[in-house]
Amino acid sequence: MLLAVLFTATSFANKAADARKILDKAAAKVNLKSGASANFTITGNKMGTQSGTIFIKGNKFNARTSNAIMWYNGKTQWVYSKKNNEVNVSTPSASQQQSMNPYTFLSLYKKGYNMSVSTTASGHQIHLIGKGKSISEMYILIDKSYTIKQVKMKQKNGWMTINISNFKATSISDSAFTFNAKDYPKAEVIDLR
Repeated sequence: MLLAVLFTATSFANKAADARKILDKAAAKVNLKSGASANFTITGNKMGTQSGTIFIKGNKFNARTSNAIMWYNGKTQWVYSKKNNEVNVSTPSASQQQSMNPYTFLSLYKKGYNMSVSTTASGHQIHLIGKGKSISEMYILIDKSYTIKQVKMKQKNGWMTINISNFKATSISDSAFTFNAKDYPKAEVIDLR
């Protein structure tokens, strides 16, 4: 019986170590100093379906959908609503960032999550469970080249699925992550900080 318990504990530890190695490789592929871009589709979480493009560089991002454009420079976030022609300026909390940036989880897995991995025909499925976290559970599909294809996150208000496609490394200027009022001269700017 003791051997069975030790074998199970060792097997779980190995799966967690394997999951961490896979996530480390996927994170390294995304966290390029010059930047990267991808297309995404987000569904669930009472928000319906939204598709768009995201540009990322470190913890900065610029996400564009048919309804809105978001800029985040690592501290300040600007959200431009095309329908209302207004820009909301805020300093988002960590949990708010998680719900807006599909790649935020790339630093989350390093602390406070139990993880495991299963191998699929197309790559790996990582399962993360966190206690007392704003994202309590995640499933991450990563292909054999360590490109992230899908992220499913369980938050307080339900599950959200992010499908990612056309990921590519690209050089992005830091100015792409800051709202430029000159580009939207008639937009009303609302500072919520």
